[in-house]
Amino acid sequence: MKPLLKITTIPMKYELNVTRARLEYSKSKGDLLASKEKGGMEIESRPTKLRLDTYDARNSVCPTTMESVRRSARDGIQAAQEATASYAEESAMLLDPRISNPLDQINSQRAQMPTGEFGLTFLPTTGPDIEWSAPDLSMQYQMDRLSFEFRVAKGDFEFVPGNVQISITQMPDVQIEYIGNPMYVPPSAAEHFNHAPVDVLA
Repeated sequence: MKPLLKITTIPMKYELNVTRARLEYSKSKGDLLASKEKGGMEIESRPTKLRLDTYDARNSVCPTTMESVRRSARDGIQAAQEATASYAEESAMLLDPRISNPLDQINSQRAQMPTGEFGLTFLPTTGPDIEWSAPDLSMQYQMDRLSFEFRVAKGDFEFVPGNVQISITQMPDVQIEYIGNPMYVPPSAAEHFNHAPVDVLA
């Protein structure tokens, strides 16, 4: 009698990658850094400044509208004060019983010619206001600067440990295949069946 089952065993496959441990030494090295700072020259010049103010001088010759109003108000106040003093003096004369005829004396005072000092005035009465500042010159010079920096790195040992890597490329497996023929009862009935093959792979 032929065997009915075919059993196939597939073994496991793997790859082994081994890295050996090693000791590495890094050499000492030095770096030289150079930097340059550029100098320069700075010159600052301040010329003479002249400030000329002719406001008061112009107002003494041809005053502005505001100045004219201010002067007229000042002259009006002074005239009112003088008139008040004159009227007070005349009222005192009218009330004084020792004066026989006060009206004649008042009229004679009003009609008399003015007296006083008269002066000759030149225009403008004031000069301009002049202010000035002296000139100034400052100079600053700075030379170029060159600096060096030397950096030294010492050598050192470094231990690199080993490494083992396992890669499985094929998993283990068992294949069972049925290789027998169908069994009919009675066996003579097998010639009446034309059957397609059956996939019996387990």
